[in-house]
Amino acid sequence: MADTQECRPDPDTLLVHVTEDERQKHRGKLKIFLGYIAGVGKTYEMLRAAHLRKDECIDVQIGYIETHGRIETEALVKGLPVIPRKEVEYRGIRLEEMDLDGILKNHPTLVLVDELAHTNVPGSRHPKRYQDVEELLAAGIDVYTTLNIQHVESLNDVVAQISGIIVRETIPDRVIDEATEIEVVDLAPPELLQRLREGKVYVPDMARTAIEQFFNEGNLYALRELALRRAAERVDDQMLAYMQTRAIPGPWAASEHLLVCIGPSPLSERLVRTARRQADRMNASWSAVYIETPSHHRLSKEGKEQLWRTLQLAEKMGATTATLFGLNVASAVLEYARRHNVTRIVIGKTLRPRWQEFVFGSVVDQLIHNSGPIDIYVISSGKDTPDKPAVMEPLLPATPPKDYIVSLVLVVIITIAGWPIHRYLSPTNQAMIYLLAVVAVAWRRGLWPAIFTSIIGVLAFDFFFVPPYLTFRFTDSEYLITFAGMVIVGSLISLLVARAKNYADAASIREKETGTLYALSQDLAVAVTTDAIITAVRNHIRGIFEWDSVFLLPKQNGLVVHSASPGLVTDDDDIAVATWAFQHGAVAGYDTDTLHGSRLRFIPLQGTQGIVGIMGVRPTEPNGVITPEQSRILTAFANQAALALERVNLTITRK
Repeated sequence: MADTQECRPDPDTLLVHVTEDERQKHRGKLKIFLGYIAGVGKTYEMLRAAHLRKDECIDVQIGYIETHGRIETEALVKGLPVIPRKEVEYRGIRLEEMDLDGILKNHPTLVLVDELAHTNVPGSRHPKRYQDVEELLAAGIDVYTTLNIQHVESLNDVVAQISGIIVRETIPDRVIDEATEIEVVDLAPPELLQRLREGKVYVPDMARTAIEQFFNEGNLYALRELALRRAAERVDDQMLAYMQTRAIPGPWAASEHLLVCIGPSPLSERLVRTARRQADRMNASWSAVYIETPSHHRLSKEGKEQLWRTLQLAEKMGATTATLFGLNVASAVLEYARRHNVTRIVIGKTLRPRWQEFVFGSVVDQLIHNSGPIDIYVISSGKDTPDKPAVMEPLLPATPPKDYIVSLVLVVIITIAGWPIHRYLSPTNQAMIYLLAVVAVAWRRGLWPAIFTSIIGVLAFDFFFVPPYLTFRFTDSEYLITFAGMVIVGSLISLLVARAKNYADAASIREKETGTLYALSQDLAVAVTTDAIITAVRNHIRGIFEWDSVFLLPKQNGLVVHSASPGLVTDDDDIAVATWAFQHGAVAGYDTDTLHGSRLRFIPLQGTQGIVGIMGVRPTEPNGVITPEQSRILTAFANQAALALERVNLTITRK
């Protein structure tokens, strides 16, 4: 039964893929011929593929093709129906554009659309050609198109660093991610340079200028690698989706993916740096994950600050970070690793004493034993790393002397109450009463007071209820087993009850977070104005954190304060930090790596169509930190507020 359960796909993941498959059934298929530079033969290969489809009796038509005067490309255009272009007048000049309505009217099975990143003439239905292609796909028309890697939005700054040229025409990464197929059209840089010199790409004068300014061999190799890597990422996503929908156990080591396990220990920073170096050596992607167990809420302030610094360090070094909740660290790590096709796990050597590892188990041993094909790398602590685990707060806030006094008083009460009736009860039943006291103390006072209760309970039971009475002597040696059993069972019960209490506290914290988000979603659902939305979010921030907040919305000349908590005044410096966060779409200000001197943290309100505003919060602790839990709630608040504001803005626009 367990094996059958393990072979079932994750229901949520399966639902996502099934929903996507249903959506794709009514859409056309997109195939991108991806190259790294002009002249590698993308259009030529697209036309060749189109002729093969035509030979299969597929209705193939040309929507837009640029042959650039290349004879071999023009030869392939012949034999394929061409939908006439549409002439558009712009500033007194007649320009030719793809006739989107003409293609929709003809409704071919497959249409060829060259130069996906092209910008349409102002006044067209869509500003970008990729949006025209999306409309064709929505109409159920398959599309073949061409694209150079420098036009991908996420690689824009990388291309600028390589070539020194900022490419203005870009497409969102999601276009590539949603493509049904990507075919890399590759040509070795020396051959491409030879084609340039022969005038097969540009006319001779333009070719000479291109070679000097952009088409140098170093640039070509770098751009070629970018194209191959981006295509490999898309293939890796498709492979991962295939594995998830069929519940195929991973990993498949088609590409390397490192996972580093971090925690509140100072060793975690060393683990992050080690994982980054290993990822660089292998040219691999890498992630950092923290498993939030039920004992997380008992971390000391220093431990939480250390954990937050480590997460920020991992993000700054380029890792994909995640915080997961799990009862068992090793199981949660391995589940994440198999779900994300991780091939190597990096974890630190334990800092706990050996006896604790023997009693409570070792995460490292569990990972090694259950990892299967995943490699485990155990990193020892360095000379500068403190050889001690993170400090935990007590299980309960009461002081230890008070706990022990309460335990002692409870045992005395049970002993006094049991003395008059002990002659009518068997010793076994009498011992059970003391075990009940152990359970009560474990639940209310914690682990060590409960163990203390079990020990003094055994002593009281021996002294008062085991003959000869009022002595610690006993005549029956079997009572040794009874006493040992009471201590062992009492200690185990104490441990289990204390752990259950820990789990209950963690569940309560999670429930509070979930309830908070649910309450906010209810308030936002009935909010029909911008002011109502912002007021609801600000009230919830005040109710949970007791923090002041401010909301800034874009106007023609920049950001302006729309609403703020009473007494919270923003100055020019605050507006400057908020503007940076708005322009870059990143968190900035208090307790961040960007403009951290600010007294406020500014969080972008990221909607589906872009950033609709900025939310700022002012923590009450001047020199404290915003914990991962607080940051997670604030991000969720910002996302819900952004969606609600988009809804209101859309309603106003329609009116």
